[in-house]
Amino acid sequence: MRGATLLAKARIDPFILGILAVAGIAFLLPARGQGAEIASIVSEVGVGALFFLYGARLSTSEALAGLRHWRLHVIILLATFVLFPLLGLATKALVPAVLTPALSAGVIFLCTLPSTVQSSIAFTSIARGNVAAAICSASFSSLIGIVLTPLLVGLLLRTTGNGFSLHSVVSITLQLLLPFIAGQIARRWIGGWIAAHRKVLGRADRCTILIVVYTAFSEGVVAGIWHQVRWISLAGLVVVNLALFFVMLGVLKFVSARLGFDRGDRIAIVFCGSKKSLASGLPMATVLFPAGSVGLIVLPLMLFHQAQLMICAVLARRWGAQAESHELAASDAGA
Repeated sequence: MRGATLLAKARIDPFILGILAVAGIAFLLPARGQGAEIASIVSEVGVGALFFLYGARLSTSEALAGLRHWRLHVIILLATFVLFPLLGLATKALVPAVLTPALSAGVIFLCTLPSTVQSSIAFTSIARGNVAAAICSASFSSLIGIVLTPLLVGLLLRTTGNGFSLHSVVSITLQLLLPFIAGQIARRWIGGWIAAHRKVLGRADRCTILIVVYTAFSEGVVAGIWHQVRWISLAGLVVVNLALFFVMLGVLKFVSARLGFDRGDRIAIVFCGSKKSLASGLPMATVLFPAGSVGLIVLPLMLFHQAQLMICAVLARRWGAQAESHELAASDAGA
């Protein structure tokens, strides 16, 4: 309990610590030979199972119903799938002075991912924002990202010489879509059971992602790619991640205010439009990129995920406290 309290005070996501621990094990004891083949098969099956569960959990009707608030969703989707990728593409100018080519590709991949679902909704709720809009927008972003992220990766990274083609991206998209569609179809029969066992399945999700991370980092160690990364490059990556996040926060706050959204909608726009999904990104990376390079590709995402949790937690508590203070003041005035 004391360790958990310290983590809470430090605002460090325990899941990130688990990922770092698994990555460390992969550095010390990477899977080789037959063990690597088994780990690869388990990872591939796990990715399919993850996207099946994503499909079975996501209420399509709930996501589509949110289209009535179309202006808010358009702003969030443009931020997630247009502005973010453009900013990611701009970071190519930092190669090789600040970022290595592999880390630059990882930043671009990060920028193509959909928004998070759970934490976007949670932070919107803490800040007293429009929770219903956050639920619909984050779910819709996740739904679109299944198709759009691989297409964006193919479009943006093909221009950097990484060998992607539209045909290969379509094939990869089908590998992700088929389990997802199967989950959507099966939702009518298993949706209730999944809702009743959400916590257990959530742990299974995270265990699967840990296996994916172990496999990816093992392959990177065996291929020797980690010798290419210097501490100065990691420091540069942290600065780039923070710059991306704060630019997006600033743009979303400015645009949502200028377009006349109310306070609750502005909060939903900021939290849904500025965040990226680790849960979707890690398994997608194993499908979209060569096995030996996945470890470096997902490193920017892992760092960005932790940064967004820490910063958004501070903002959500501050905005929530402000709302509570205004409510108390209004109550006192009414009395």
